[in-house]
Amino acid sequence: MSFRCVVCGKGPKSGNAVSHSRRATRRVFRPNLQKIRIILNGNVSREYVCTNCIKSGKVKKPAVAAASK
Repeated sequence: MSFRCVVCGKGPKSGNAVSHSRRATRRVFRPNLQKIRIILNGNVSREYVCTNCIKSGKVKKPAVAAASK
């Protein structure tokens, strides 16, 4: 799985994990990706999207089918 949003392209960033003694070791900051159903290029597909795109409305979700009785 690639840690990249299909809408905005947000991906992992590198930085330091800083302990209490302020010793820095390298680490990776990954975006908060969620696998949701979205409409992409007119087709419904299940893709990884960051939560910022979901909350800001950049993602078009498909209509939920009503339960048949």
